[in-house]
Amino acid sequence: PRWPEGALGDLTLLKPSLVVCVPLIVDRIRKGVNEVAASKGPFFRALFDYAVQYKNFWLDLGFDTPLLNMLVFKHVRLLLGNNVKVLACGSAPLSGHTRRFVRACFGCKVIEGYGLTETSGAATIMNAEDVSAERVGAPLPGCYIRLVDWPEGNYHTSDKPNPRGEIVVGGVCVSKGYFKNEELTRESFREESGIRWFYTGDIGEIFPDGTLKIIDRKKDLVKLQYGEYISLGRVESVIKTCPLVDNVCAYGNSLHTYLVALVAPNLKQLQRVARDLGREVSGTLKELCEDAEVAKAAAESIIAYARASELQKTEVPLKVKLCAEEWKPDSGLVTPTFKIRRKPLQSFYQHDIDALYGSGKKTECGKCDTSAHVSARRQMYL
Repeated sequence: PRWPEGALGDLTLLKPSLVVCVPLIVDRIRKGVNEVAASKGPFFRALFDYAVQYKNFWLDLGFDTPLLNMLVFKHVRLLLGNNVKVLACGSAPLSGHTRRFVRACFGCKVIEGYGLTETSGAATIMNAEDVSAERVGAPLPGCYIRLVDWPEGNYHTSDKPNPRGEIVVGGVCVSKGYFKNEELTRESFREESGIRWFYTGDIGEIFPDGTLKIIDRKKDLVKLQYGEYISLGRVESVIKTCPLVDNVCAYGNSLHTYLVALVAPNLKQLQRVARDLGREVSGTLKELCEDAEVAKAAAESIIAYARASELQKTEVPLKVKLCAEEWKPDSGLVTPTFKIRRKPLQSFYQHDIDALYGSGKKTECGKCDTSAHVSARRQMYL
């Protein structure tokens, strides 16, 4: 059922002091606030952006901005009930830009934690007073964190200025293994010096103050044709902050020199692109994605956004595919927390990936023949 027009959300009504959510929700909150600011005209948008930047400057120095809070951010805080003191994130990396934006707009502490099912939940948590971005804090009591070299990815504990490597979690919090899967248990769990350790497959960096930063997962690092290792997770976390993007899956391999991206677009923003082009804006998401002009303009906008970000040149996808299918948990393409399931997504869109790399099967009219593949994929995943 659709939410009634003008109805207040649960957060507005319940006025919580602590909000725990996944980064995707925080990214959507940021995009929603930016959409409202943009709708009030270019002058207000520029003023709002300056207010966010100005407040973050003083927050980094340990001061607040009461006047700005009253004049600008008071109405934004109402979205979360105007009572939030701490917003906690986990399950995936939170963009540093999003973290600073939310901290300024809602006047709350933004903290991140790190943990896995195999470690009985959280293994690290940030101090609420920590203003550093893209870190997940120090180990919790009774939990040990260490790094081990991963030569293949060029991560070593001897790296400067800080040691980097695969994250290994130890302590009484580590589970006994995987149920009826001895092979995977032997591969991931080890007993050393009386401590049980779990090899997470995540790559991390430890700072001098003992806090941990998640760089990526070993499975999400790909080597391109010229030998560069690219972190797909890092690329995705940046592109997700683009207003046009609801979710994204980056792809690359050693047979090609560049990345491509599969994007689940934001309908409202796609309609805005269509309106700017003078196209029909009342169409469905599928119709807008299949409109060649709209799809081209949206893809170019996403690529331009990535180039203007902190991504390196080799990390910017050179081609983008807008996906008309909804990425929902029941589709099998994302998890219940909307984290992408990389292999199912790649299998589902394999023909589109081939087309982006120019290796798809061509029809007589020169377009990629996708009908049979789409039908087969739907039967497999939907």
